[in-house]
Amino acid sequence: MKLEMATAIDATAPQNEVESGDSASDSQPHPPMPWFGMDIGGTLAKLVYFEPTDITDEEEAEEVETLKKIRHYLTSNIAYGKTGIRDVHLEMKDLRLGERRGSLHFIRFPTSEMNAFIELAKAKELATLACTICATGGGAYKFEVDFRNSVHLVLQKCDELDCLIRGIHFIDRYSLGPECYYWKLPRDPEQCEKVPFDFRDPYPYLCVNVGSGVSILAVQSKNSYKRVSGTSLGGGTFLGLCCLLTGCETFEEAVELATQGDSNNVDKLVRDIYGGDYDRFKLQGDLVASSFGNMICKEKRETTSKADLAKATLVTITNNIASIARMCAVNEHLERVVFVGNFLRVNTVSMKLLSYAMEYWSQGAMKALFLEHEGYFGATGCLLELMKTGDAPLSPT
Repeated sequence: MKLEMATAIDATAPQNEVESGDSASDSQPHPPMPWFGMDIGGTLAKLVYFEPTDITDEEEAEEVETLKKIRHYLTSNIAYGKTGIRDVHLEMKDLRLGERRGSLHFIRFPTSEMNAFIELAKAKELATLACTICATGGGAYKFEVDFRNSVHLVLQKCDELDCLIRGIHFIDRYSLGPECYYWKLPRDPEQCEKVPFDFRDPYPYLCVNVGSGVSILAVQSKNSYKRVSGTSLGGGTFLGLCCLLTGCETFEEAVELATQGDSNNVDKLVRDIYGGDYDRFKLQGDLVASSFGNMICKEKRETTSKADLAKATLVTITNNIASIARMCAVNEHLERVVFVGNFLRVNTVSMKLLSYAMEYWSQGAMKALFLEHEGYFGATGCLLELMKTGDAPLSPT
């Protein structure tokens, strides 16, 4: 990850207090700076970094040069090399964490670039400031030895789903703007709108975490949840199939291509089989009866574009997620279904499909809800775990 400078966006915001119980209390010792948590997924790595903004002149004078360099590097850039991005629009300003006040920054890069991140951590001499990084996701296990041998840092592994739920609770409570929302009239291009949803008393709800794969959790309270299902067909499947079928290289490219396509050229619809609606079971003619069903026909294969294939892939994956989520919600007697994960980033097509599917198949009884910080909840939960470690170094586990 080469150093490339870019201009950060700045803004002012009101104070945002964190109550005791959501982070380390003021009375207990805190770990040394820098404070951040990592979620190393199968496709994307997410980093949440707390930047202190209440540094006194005395602290500034005593602060070691390494810490200054790390803070400057992370906060003065919005791009890190060709693949690292700081999502400036998600920044949480004037947040009180522990005894400090500052901002939360949200950074992502492909997990395939993890070796570059490790080299960056080594070059920035991170090990001179801390001995432990709190991390979650499969990469906390996969890259554990690399961090220890190359950077001399211990990856303190945190439970992925615990961090997810804790991160959702924390960000929703302390986000400066509306965090939760839904799509009204999702199939009407002219009247569809994004509507804030009051999520202050969310329980119980179903949490559908869509990353490379999908995990589905029934959440009863802040400290009570269970994993009820999942599927291997998730964001990684969408990107992998798009790379195979269209030659695209990135998730953003695949989603952009999908927005230009028409999945009806690829999928076989109910009307293609029945000539219209299937009234007996209230199946509308424009519903997908067979994903990629038209690709049986050579003539249709020859007239189908790459954009059509990308759109059909997105529709197939999204509809499958919606179907499984609805069945889980029925089984758990839940009406609120919250979709999170990086699959939803820059992906309004899937959000609107999920919204329509949940309302249609439940006859309006269920609502698909979404959260602005999408895929950063696991990393946020790791940051909160770090705050509980105190000054004592953690040993490898």
